[in-house]
Amino acid sequence: MEFYKDKDKVLIIDFGSQVTKLIARRIRDLGVYSEIISSTKINELKEYKNIKGIIFSGGPSTVTKNKFQTVPKEILKKNIPILGICYGLQLISKLFGGKIKSSNKKREFGRAILYKKKNSLLTKNFFTSSTDVWMSHEDAVIKMPKNFNVIASTKESKFTVIENVKNKIYGVQFHPEITHTKNGIQIFKNFLFNICKIKKKWNISFQKKFLLSEIKKTVKNNKVICALSGGVDSSVVALLINKAIKKNLICIMVDTGLMRKDEFKYTYKIFKNRYKINVKLINASNIFLSKLKNVSEPEKKRKIIGNLFIKIFEKEAKKYKNIKFLAQGTLYPDIIESKSSTGSKTSKIKSHHNVGGLPKKMNLTLIEPLKEFFKDEVRILGKSLGLIKGINFKHPFPGPGLAIRIIGNITLKKIKILQEADYIYINELIKHNLYNKIWQAYAALLPIKTVGVMGDSRTYENICLLRAVISEDGMSADYFNFQKKFLDEISNKIINNVKGINRVVYDITSKPPSTIELE
Repeated sequence: MEFYKDKDKVLIIDFGSQVTKLIARRIRDLGVYSEIISSTKINELKEYKNIKGIIFSGGPSTVTKNKFQTVPKEILKKNIPILGICYGLQLISKLFGGKIKSSNKKREFGRAILYKKKNSLLTKNFFTSSTDVWMSHEDAVIKMPKNFNVIASTKESKFTVIENVKNKIYGVQFHPEITHTKNGIQIFKNFLFNICKIKKKWNISFQKKFLLSEIKKTVKNNKVICALSGGVDSSVVALLINKAIKKNLICIMVDTGLMRKDEFKYTYKIFKNRYKINVKLINASNIFLSKLKNVSEPEKKRKIIGNLFIKIFEKEAKKYKNIKFLAQGTLYPDIIESKSSTGSKTSKIKSHHNVGGLPKKMNLTLIEPLKEFFKDEVRILGKSLGLIKGINFKHPFPGPGLAIRIIGNITLKKIKILQEADYIYINELIKHNLYNKIWQAYAALLPIKTVGVMGDSRTYENICLLRAVISEDGMSADYFNFQKKFLDEISNKIINNVKGINRVVYDITSKPPSTIELE
């Protein structure tokens, strides 16, 4: 989505990294407008007038092969400051005569300690006594490119930060866009304001005004069906479209039987009574459970659910005149995990029900006003639209619902067990003032049973997994460090109150390497 063609911007060239959008996000956080363009489409770029800086992203490719993803050499001659990240640093090194080597022995994945070698505008106020950075690479620069200096190194990577001051070209092997890199935002501050000399002109009011205008221009006098689940994403979309087209919006809530306990009724009352929006309820739980019977593979679950949603919405659309559009709360993390939004060779992680899970042919045209947004940006937008805190700050809940938190086959019995366990978990978080400190928390059922002892009798029941993470945008995350006392309490409470569970475990894996949801 291009917001402002005539505004000063930073151009991000996407080489297929899973976290390219995080770069754009960090730049937006600093009040600067940015656009992402695929490396496959960079040759189509004709206008450089308003580009004040260029960033080369990371990516899964390698410059050690004869054919590799690159950029037109004219970009290097525009006298526009350039920052290369990971693959971007390797590409810069390659183009300027350096040497890069692939190695299975000196790979760096995860945290690494960066050591300062020389002062630089790029690293001003970045270093501490022990600077942790986040690495994810097998290739490494082994020979410095011409006219470049080394700014910093790690134990395994000599040329971790390099610069060519004369040409304003910089490269970092680590990922400053990922929150695991300590003070990584300072790298972007220095690049934007000390090197590119760009001014802050980007904020949420610009985005809101643009979205409302685009919705009106697109919909005109037609009606829109909005898929409303009660999560913050679909709720913000509903309020946004309602503000743009008023009575031409029809919100539809589909009861899949896979929602959290009591959540469906709560959402309906809020939108019907508080926001006076036309909301229709559809009970489709039997249909969903029937189609998901004996389905264990997660990708198949997502596609079944995605297709069923569309069939239901299209069936409902036929009951009204002039309905041409279906609105849904798709976010950028949904898109980037399902496919590359820019056409780059990004690896597919999972098909989100509202992206990769959708059927190829649809009678309704999708409206996805939040597809360029991250979760916390959506919350800011929601606040500006008057969305109540109880929904605006609700933890993310996947569109497929509990279907992807029940690992393996889905049954009505498993759903009831998980609903009760999850209800206890979430309410205990609220009770202990922990809910708002956590980005996302949930309970899941694992596809195995274990032996336990209850009342001097043998049990053979389910394992409940608890997950809680802290994050800014869902693209990277760390597990929440609960006190032992809380884990003891919540384990006992679930086991004592939920028949069908005799063991509780806590997931302490970060993203990456795992994902936040299990499926």
